Amino acid sequence: MSDAAHATLDKAEVDRFNALAAEWWDLDGKFKPLHKLGPARLTFIRDTILAALTPAATTGLRALAGLSVLDIGCGGGLVAEPLARLGARVTGIDPAPDTIAAAAVHATAQGLDIDYRATRAEALVAAEETFDVVLALEVVEHVPDVAAFLGVVAALVRPGGVLILSTLNRTLKSYALAIVGAEYVLRWLPVGTHQWHRFVTPEELADHCRALALEPLPPRGMVYDPLADVWSLSSDTGVNYLLAARRR
Repeated sequence: MSDAAHATLDKAEVDRFNALAAEWWDLDGKFKPLHKLGPARLTFIRDTILAALTPAATTGLRALAGLSVLDIGCGGGLVAEPLARLGARVTGIDPAPDTIAAAAVHATAQGLDIDYRATRAEALVAAEETFDVVLALEVVEHVPDVAAFLGVVAALVRPGGVLILSTLNRTLKSYALAIVGAEYVLRWLPVGTHQWHRFVTPEELADHCRALALEPLPPRGMVYDPLADVWSLSSDTGVNYLLAARRR
């Protein structure tokens, strides 16, 4: 693997998730936290897309009809599937082949037509593909070089399109909750899932976007209510947050 390839992909991370391919749709399995995050993330994604691309979108059950969406690091399709149900033409990519196979099998069983590919974003850039919406959810914190990764990702956003990112803030609070709490105490995630030094602050992420001619919007936090066992959108970006940016 070239130095450039190493900058945007950590093979150990890919292997870790590839080994868990069969568990993506187990609601009580290793990916239970992502299932719990789902409603809050999807609310932000849907509302952001509609606000940014209203002229191309409709309303109702298929509100995203006519829009092309790329889900980078799509995993088992936890986000790709609901977006397809909303009418979007969804392409999901992931470098883990077993994960893509599991995603494709599940989508077919649901009667959904999703273009899943076991590939990397660089291949789509080389093919000069662009999309109305590009997603990279819970991916940024797993890549060695955020600037290099976003440079590739940004090239896939068409003029006027939108990039949507979700990741973890680099704060003491995130270390305590996302690593110590989630991995060692509550055992929500396998130990070693996250590396705190790879977390990125909203300010850093916004600066990366601006350098790539993407205009960032204000970030939104996601917070967990342990009593209700639900995640919700919040002004608190101290741990989990989402950030959208529009191509100028």
